[in-house]
Parts: sequence; C-alpha cells; structure tokens
Amino acid sequence: MEKLTVQQAIKLGIEQLQQAGLDSDTLKLDCEILLLDAMNHSSAPNSQQKKTKTWLLTWPEHALSSAQIQHYLDSLKQRAQGRPVAYITGTKDFWDFSLKVSPDTLIPRPETELLVECALDKLPLHTPVKVLDLGTGSGAIALAIASERPDAEVLASDASAQALEVARSNAESLQLPNIQFCRSDWFENIPEYQFDLIVSNPPYIAPDDPLLETNVQRFESQSALLADENGLAAIRQIINDSRNYLKPGTWLMLEHGYTQAEAVHGLLKEYGFRNMRTVKDLNRVDRVSMGQML
Repeated sequence: MEKLTVQQAIKLGIEQLQQAGLDSDTLKLDCEILLLDAMNHSSAPNSQQKKTKTWLLTWPEHALSSAQIQHYLDSLKQRAQGRPVAYITGTKDFWDFSLKVSPDTLIPRPETELLVECALDKLPLHTPVKVLDLGTGSGAIALAIASERPDAEVLASDASAQALEVARSNAESLQLPNIQFCRSDWFENIPEYQFDLIVSNPPYIAPDDPLLETNVQRFESQSALLADENGLAAIRQIINDSRNYLKPGTWLMLEHGYTQAEAVHGLLKEYGFRNMRTVKDLNRVDRVSMGQML
C-alpha cells in the first residue's frame, strides 16, 4: 500500500468526502478525527500515549503504517456514505470527557451542555440532592451533573436497554459512583420519591419536519428523535407526570426545538408550573425551558 503522511492523508480524506457530495464546513475536522482514531487503534500495544490533534499539527510529515492507512480509508468510506463520525469512532466529546456512543443512543450535541449548565445553576449548593435524567441515552447529561456534584444522587433512565448499557459503560469509565440507572419508559418504573431536579432531552422533532437531516434520519435512533403532536407529545407527558416526582419549589428542565419555547411554556403553565423561563444556546436560539413546581 502506498505510503501516506499525516498531511497527505487529511488532504486525501477531504477530497474523497467532497467527491461523495459532502460539503460540510467540518470536513477537515472530520478527517482529523477519523485519522486520529485510525492511528490510535492501529498502534502497537506498547505505544505511547494516544495521539491528539496537536500531535497531528506538530508532525504533518509523519508516515502512517499500512494498518493505519487501511483503517482510515475504511472510516472515510463510511463517512462518505453519510454515517456520523461519532458512530464510526464510537466516541463523542461532551462536557469535559469523552463518551462511548452507539446507534442505540443519540450523539450528544454541544448545545445540550446548556441543559447541564442550567441544572447546575439551579441545584442548591452544599447539600445532598436527588436528580433525575429522563431518556439518558449515552448518559451525557446525567454523567456531567454527577461529575460536577459528587454529593448528588443521580438517577438516569431510558426505555432502551441497549442505551442503558452504553450509559453504564460510560459511568464505569468515568468512575462515577453517585449515579444509578433504571430502565423506564419515562416515569413508568421510576421510584416513588421526590427529586430536587428533573432534566430531560426528550424526542421533540415532528415526524414530518422538513428540516430533519437525511443522515440523522438514516443513522440515529428515531425513538429518541421523533415525537407526535408536532414534536410535543413526550414533552407533554414529562411535564404532566413530573408533578408527582418533584419537591415543592424545585425545577423541571427540558431541551426542545428552537420554535417550541412558547408551546413548552404553555404546557408548563397548563400543568401548574410557574416562573417559566427559556435560555438561548450559543447560536442564540431558544434551547432550554424550565418551570418551577410550587
């Protein structure tokens, strides 16, 4: 197999993805991530620490091994077919750690870190608290809260046994003892005690939403993405049922679509919540809404 340097491999990758019709402005980053994955997984068992993006920039003339080239080309082929980078590498960075992901879980988005920030802002300090994360997927939200608040008891639930397996694996890797997992279709199997905070990034995309990306439809879990009632069915159920699981004065927080804030506020008000507010993400669009249980 013809030898390639790091610099040549990245250039080749960009060209192949462009030829496949991918015109994303993240093509170079995609290729760097896939190349690092190939190098780290095809290195000798006694090799030094994992290569990083800084290493790629420092050693552009480094020649790849045949195994690394083959791994990289195989990954490029999958990416050219539209498969998300995170599903190719099996990992995705979130908060300040790297998470294992699979097609059984949604890929954590940077925007969802806002939900973690809002949760940490509302949790009382220096006191034990109970937090529930509904529809945890890879465990991203629950694990971030658990890592920042060692005094919190975090319960992460999901209807998917496969997703919970991924989340448990992430918790073990991060060595977080203050998180537990429960297989539950929303509140179906949640223990009957009151929480200091409930958070959720539920499915909120309407099945006929024209803005839903084709590759998201093809590769990501539809049950974690799509909801009836114009994307509000799961949100309505969570708002309604959470009233039986929240302490007075505590908060329910929901991630939602950028056009749904007004509707979510209406549902929160309908079911007895007060002091509603919405927080915009880094793109300046409505992303997280919350209401207080009085």
